[in-house]
Amino acid sequence: MKKNKKQVAIFEDKKIRRAWDDKKELWYFSVVDVVGALGASEDPRNYWKVLKNRLKQEGSEVVTRCNQLKMQATDGKFYLTDAADTETMFRIIQSIPSPKAEPFKLWLARVGYERIEETEDPEKAIQRALATYLKKGYSPSWVDLRLKSIEIRKDLTNEWDTHGVKKSDEFAILTDDISFAWAGLKTKDYKKHKDLKKENLRDNMTNLELVLNMLAETATTEISKKREPKTFPENRQVAREGGGIAGNARKQIEAKTEKPIISKLNFQKTQEQKKLKV
Repeated sequence: MKKNKKQVAIFEDKKIRRAWDDKKELWYFSVVDVVGALGASEDPRNYWKVLKNRLKQEGSEVVTRCNQLKMQATDGKFYLTDAADTETMFRIIQSIPSPKAEPFKLWLARVGYERIEETEDPEKAIQRALATYLKKGYSPSWVDLRLKSIEIRKDLTNEWDTHGVKKSDEFAILTDDISFAWAGLKTKDYKKHKDLKKENLRDNMTNLELVLNMLAETATTEISKKREPKTFPENRQVAREGGGIAGNARKQIEAKTEKPIISKLNFQKTQEQKKLKV
């Protein structure tokens, strides 16, 4: 697990220790600190000990999903402490009868309801995505591209599924093949280039980056339809060829404009630049 400078988060003036897992790309939060921040008990350690035992007796898998990680205590030393990723932490919070936990519970209920709605009417998912991007401050033209990129990505994953790609790690490998072929960077390296952690890479691409990524994925889909790959290695070859088409386009544009297309800019940096210009 790779250490991160921002190892403490603040919730209502309460410090919550956390650790970033570079491999899994997940934050892990100290359970005891979260229990303390929710004000469920004057003795958070004992409260979590009792709650953990109760959850075990109930057969809940939440406890088994917690990891023991070394985190810095108030004495400056590092000790093993129970830590959970965001999903598991939400499930723990649901078991805590604290007024401060209610906003989290309501949020989870709303997200669950919206997911059911979107399953019945996919257009609602698009409408929510549009509203969310605009609310965050993305430009309408960028949002149009982003929504189109989602459609193109879906077409590609459906094509992969048709040709036997089922496992999540295989999807990740093919995505890396496309990314490296057109951008010269695998997904994780591309995110590091933009100083991203858990954020979505495509949500932090410039218009031109998005367009080239869409070209790479569209080309891969069309080549796959024509060639009908039978094995995973054949799918990888198609992915590299599709990405290579966008890679050639990138190189030609860079030659004409004399500037790199792969930008270090992410959404946050773009917003900061806009504020400086105002």
